Amino acid sequence: MAYEVEAPKYVRLAQTIQQRIEDGTYAPGTRVPSENQLVQSFGMSRPTVVRALELLKRDGWLESRQGYGTIVRGRPAVVEQKDRRGSEVLARDESQAPGRLVEVRQVPVPARVASLLGLSKRAKVLMRRFLIEDNGEPVELVSSYFPAGMVEGTQLESAAPLSGGTRAHLEARRKVRFDHVTERVSARLPERGEAELLELPDGVPVLSVLVVARDAAGQALQVSDVLLPADRQELEDTYRLN
Repeated sequence: MAYEVEAPKYVRLAQTIQQRIEDGTYAPGTRVPSENQLVQSFGMSRPTVVRALELLKRDGWLESRQGYGTIVRGRPAVVEQKDRRGSEVLARDESQAPGRLVEVRQVPVPARVASLLGLSKRAKVLMRRFLIEDNGEPVELVSSYFPAGMVEGTQLESAAPLSGGTRAHLEARRKVRFDHVTERVSARLPERGEAELLELPDGVPVLSVLVVARDAAGQALQVSDVLLPADRQELEDTYRLN
């Protein structure tokens, strides 16, 4: 049996705006309707509209000009994949992000996280778990793990939402420097607690994006497991052919 998977609302809105750019409704060099106008026209919430516009800006369809608003650039010569989960995880301002901080606590290090962080299997790590929501619907669960010694005495140990992102916080307070990120994508069934937070029926898998942030020497500083409901995802990439 085939199943039709519907893209998230902000993706559908971005696709509609993209179609209007391609058919000339929104001509290159002109301003797109304001956020308020888009909210009223499409009957969607402001966060959904903002996220759709940001997606189109990242892909090169739109650009912001100070004092003038959001301008149509037209079809990019090549649409590159710029939406990197790792960058989002490291820069996310929990105090402003749509969603909520679920828990902050020390936990026994998961086996695959231990090997990535270079820790023994008996070690403990700090886990921060954040649930991303779209119009009240859970869409992404991020569990980030840090060596206990690195975060001791920092705001990462606090149960309050973190302002400014984990990368900026650790670089300022621990004098470490994040250099590069590796992302590994796999599919699995969620654990019971994960399924409950994402409101998934029994048997629905998740896509796991394992984000490993390292310094220039290759030492892992942070490992984050980003879980996405597999029945709500659509993966797309555009690349040149040699």
